[in-house]
Amino acid sequence: MRIIVVGYGRVGSRTARVLAEEGYDVTVVDNDQLKVERAEEAGIDVVAGDGSDASVLDEVGVESADALGAITGDIETNHEICQLGASHDCRTVMRISEDVDESTYEQYVADADELIYPQRLGAAGAKTALLGGSLNAIGDLTEELQLTVVNVDDGSPVVGNRISEIDLPATARLYAHGHASDPMTIPLPTTTVEAGDRLAMVVEHEALGEIETQLLGA
Repeated sequence: MRIIVVGYGRVGSRTARVLAEEGYDVTVVDNDQLKVERAEEAGIDVVAGDGSDASVLDEVGVESADALGAITGDIETNHEICQLGASHDCRTVMRISEDVDESTYEQYVADADELIYPQRLGAAGAKTALLGGSLNAIGDLTEELQLTVVNVDDGSPVVGNRISEIDLPATARLYAHGHASDPMTIPLPTTTVEAGDRLAMVVEHEALGEIETQLLGA
């Protein structure tokens, strides 16, 4: 999976590093030379330039990218980046702030596949937004711990199992469960998992792959 991350600030740098560590093909774009040098030092592929410039995105191969993250500190720049990405039919994720008005928010929703609020979600949310799918980060608790919600689909190996029968890694703890759109509550050991349910847990980053395999069959 090829992913382009535009913006190598606090959230963008963490997002790019985590994705690269997990084996994804990541390229960073930033017009700040110091940030470009930091990305190079971290071993991340990086191109110096303005990510809202179509020629720069062409240079990094946006036409073959699976996802494009516009994670700069400027909302309008992020909007322009996502509009360019959409023209190449790749998944677009746009960083916004929580103080945008309703009409502006609706425009952003129309022009990007997913909006993220780094003030709340941080790099964990940015990463899972770029990847898409049923494993969704709620936020980073610490450098190692992440709040994660799994949307259980029809093909999940845990459908029909009781909560007590789910064999999680030692580095993960399930703390809430909800049927479909019902409010999430602390589950009983005898609660049966159904397709469409949501499972919330605290997970160490290194265990996310195992969680995905056990709960989603990925």
